[in-house]
Amino acid sequence: MASSISLPDDAPPPSVILRPTKGWMALNLRELWEYRELVFFLTWRDIKVRYKQTVLGALWAILNPLINMVVLEFVFGRLAHLGTDGVPGPLFRFAALLPWGLFSKALTASGRSMLTNRSLITKVYFPRLAVPLASVFGGLVDFTIAFFVLLAMILAYGVAIPIQILLVPIGVLMTLIAVLGVGLWLSALNVLYRDVGYIIPVLTQILLFLSPVGYSISSVSPKWQWVFALNPMTGVIEAFRWMVLGVKPKTALPLETIVGISFGVALVLFVTGLFFFRRMERRFADVV
Repeated sequence: MASSISLPDDAPPPSVILRPTKGWMALNLRELWEYRELVFFLTWRDIKVRYKQTVLGALWAILNPLINMVVLEFVFGRLAHLGTDGVPGPLFRFAALLPWGLFSKALTASGRSMLTNRSLITKVYFPRLAVPLASVFGGLVDFTIAFFVLLAMILAYGVAIPIQILLVPIGVLMTLIAVLGVGLWLSALNVLYRDVGYIIPVLTQILLFLSPVGYSISSVSPKWQWVFALNPMTGVIEAFRWMVLGVKPKTALPLETIVGISFGVALVLFVTGLFFFRRMERRFADVV
């Protein structure tokens, strides 16, 4: 027969002492999966807030890449006369703007996500990793809308749609890994050092010109192509162009090598970003 232990009526209630863990914390991705509904809610909230009180609403997902395409076509096409690997210039640059737009928007949102959600972070416990994840996933809606515009442009220019367009989800996954790798580092550092918030726009502009968005990597000197391949977005953009347009850059390095180098750098940033974010997580509520 089970026995129970009774406490005296005047005994104080048991105490539970919470202490922060020391050293490197486990990723504990299973806990993040248990909070997947929270990630979905935060993602949906970010999408609604983005277009709230706007006249054109989701049309900005089309207008932004179109305007950027016109600017890049004028600068790199009309002025610089850089090649486009045999593809019409507007189509060549619009295709690159899809993964780049997803990267740049998600990078800005994830880098500032911990500060924009400070009221939530300081009031209730949940896996803090859900915040930058939700800010990144919010860009998928804009990407999907712009992708259908790209398909219409491909048909309008009479370019054959290659079979490898079915690999576009892999290209999206590569983009998300690249942006999360950088975004996790910046979001954690931005909590500790607010200067990072001012660096993010400058970093995004620098990466725009170091990424083959307005030009092909074949326009880069062969001795510098491997340096450009160290940029995580270089391989993603060139691979995405191959997926949707069927063109490969005429480079000293094969496209597979460029993609391998870029994706390898993205994976390193992603894994180290995860561990660094988890290590700094215990301090977020105190300093945010």
